Amino acid sequence: MSPELGFVVLGAAVLAALVGVPWWARQRRRQLGARAFPPAWRRLLQQQFALYQRLPHPLQRRLQAMVQVFVAEKPVIGCQGLQVTDEMRVLIAAQACVLVLELHSRGATTTPHHSPVPEPYPDLREVLLYPGAFVVQAQQHRPGGVVQHGREARLGESWQEGRVVLSWADSQRGAAGGEWAQPAITEAADNVVMHEFAHQLDQETGAANGAPALGRTQLATWAQVFQRAYDELRWLTDAGETTLIDPYGATAPEEFFAVATETFFMQPRALAAQHPELYGQLQQFYRLDPQSW
Repeated sequence: MSPELGFVVLGAAVLAALVGVPWWARQRRRQLGARAFPPAWRRLLQQQFALYQRLPHPLQRRLQAMVQVFVAEKPVIGCQGLQVTDEMRVLIAAQACVLVLELHSRGATTTPHHSPVPEPYPDLREVLLYPGAFVVQAQQHRPGGVVQHGREARLGESWQEGRVVLSWADSQRGAAGGEWAQPAITEAADNVVMHEFAHQLDQETGAANGAPALGRTQLATWAQVFQRAYDELRWLTDAGETTLIDPYGATAPEEFFAVATETFFMQPRALAAQHPELYGQLQQFYRLDPQSW
């Protein structure tokens, strides 16, 4: 074989590899999305994810397809001896994928007989799952430029390189809550899975700063509305007032976006009533209207 022909063959092989991998991935997702949703998974979501039952039927079907892709493609790794089951994977996937039902459905592959097959969180590499709260080495910035180091218990973390860390006990508890829950269950708005995956969305454009990938027309209004709501939460928190939005959101703009996202999906009617402008910005970003579900 001549050197020129060798380079041609090598170039063709590289091109085929670059084109072939995404094609096979699309084919795999199409097959996953076309499968019937396992009845055991449906029962699990009906029993343990209160919001699932309130989703409109088209969104419910899209969520099922996303969950199947997420479970197949995103490794969930148990830590501290935790044995990860399909039930754990499904419950985490469902909570995470609610956020991107519209965001990550754009450009999804289609077939003449099947609905679009979405790819949720394309940059996500893995989820690390602990039995409960886990301890990390952390640093806190104090007044005067003092940096304090110490051990800190956490329920979740999101890393920019595509890794999410979660407490299983708190992931399960969060799924059962919100205004969708039965009266016997707490109506708390906190949801650690949604919180950490909101950070993943924020980190799609770089370090988390409370401003995810926004359109140009929304960016200026988003900044104004979020700054007012953030400042209000900080003032109320400093005054010791009870707030709908978790006071943890007063610690930084990126945390405010994450807890606002939790409240948007877990207590949408209350958020729309108390903070209509904030609700409107989140509705525009996520392209969803949870208060109508």
